[in-house]
Amino acid sequence: MLFRPFFPLTGIFPFPKTNFIIEYIMATKNENKEKLNFALGRENYKLLAIGFAIIVIGFLLMLGGKSDSPDKFSNDIFSFRRITLAPIVVLAGFIFEIWAIMKKPKDADK
Repeated sequence: MLFRPFFPLTGIFPFPKTNFIIEYIMATKNENKEKLNFALGRENYKLLAIGFAIIVIGFLLMLGGKSDSPDKFSNDIFSFRRITLAPIVVLAGFIFEIWAIMKKPKDADK
């Protein structure tokens, strides 16, 4: 009979130290699942999503202003919405993102 290093039906290795190592690895994997620590709290990630939405809204406000014909120039690109409002909204979104990252989560003490 040929030597098999692993018995597939039982999941047992023929070497006792190998079984101990596998059991140790499986135990640490289970412990690591419980100890997942993210850099930011749940509230911070929600605020980051809101900030991203504000930035997207700012870029959507910049859309438009195209002329009907490529031969004609359209002054619609110089509207208040595209020149002033949209960049302010985008800048506010980036400032909100920085604040969302720097904000200390409420559950940091736990």
